[in-house]
Amino acid sequence: MDKTIVVQIARRISHPLYKKIITRYKNFHTHDEKNEAQVGDLVRISETRPLSKTKRWRLAKIVQQGELALANAAAAAAKPEASPEDAKESAEA
Repeated sequence: MDKTIVVQIARRISHPLYKKIITRYKNFHTHDEKNEAQVGDLVRISETRPLSKTKRWRLAKIVQQGELALANAAAAAAKPEASPEDAKESAEA
């Protein structure tokens, strides 16, 4: 889905009878106008008018970038593009 992210909110509750701590999850379909959020980012969302059947939230800001997004950016920066001249030189050698 273009311009849509799914934000998962986790909350921990105590089971009423057994008192075991349980993690409950809720997914929110959120509008991301610029497609700037990546997997693993910590984001802030705000409520808005219904944008589609399931989207009622907008991305307010990215609070912290996720480790996965930072690792992908670092790998892309570290990998230099090979030029055609370099390929010719290695083929001649």
